[in-house]
Amino acid sequence: MITTRHHTPADAAALVPLFQEMQRHYDVPCPPEATILRDLAKLPEGVGMLVAETDQIVGFGAFGAIYPGPHLKPGLFLKELFVAESARGLGAGRALMRALAAHAVERGYGRIDWTADRDDLRLLGFYDGLGAVRQEAKLFYRLSGVELAGLAERDD
Repeated sequence: MITTRHHTPADAAALVPLFQEMQRHYDVPCPPEATILRDLAKLPEGVGMLVAETDQIVGFGAFGAIYPGPHLKPGLFLKELFVAESARGLGAGRALMRALAAHAVERGYGRIDWTADRDDLRLLGFYDGLGAVRQEAKLFYRLSGVELAGLAERDD
C-alpha cells in the first residue's frame, strides 16, 4: 500500500538514494551524499516536499507556491515528481499528485503547473491520465550557468 505525507528532516537519509537514482535517470552528475544531506537540511523557504512510501520512501514531489495565478490566486509549481524505477506502476506517482492536489485545494490555490519532457510518452500518458490539460501554447525558458551570471551582471 502506498501512503503519502509531507517530508520531515528525518527523511533525509532515505531520500539520498532516491535523489541519486533520479540523477542517473536524467543522466546528470550527482553531488556527494554529504552535499545532498546538507542541502536537504537547508531547503529554501517555500519549498515543499511530499513523499510516497510503502515500507520505505519510493517517490517524492518537490513544489513551491507561486503568485499570481488566474484571478490573482496563488498556485503551485511542481518542480519534480520522481518515483523509483522499482516502484513505478504501483500508484506512487498518482498518490503524490493526488496529495499535491489536496494540498493545493486545502490552501485555496487555483492550479498546479509543471513541465514534462515531450519525448517521454509514458510520462505524458501518466499526466494525461490524471486529467491534466497540456499547455501547448506555452514555452519553457531557463537561465542557468553563464547565461544566469551574465544577465545578473548586465547594467543595460
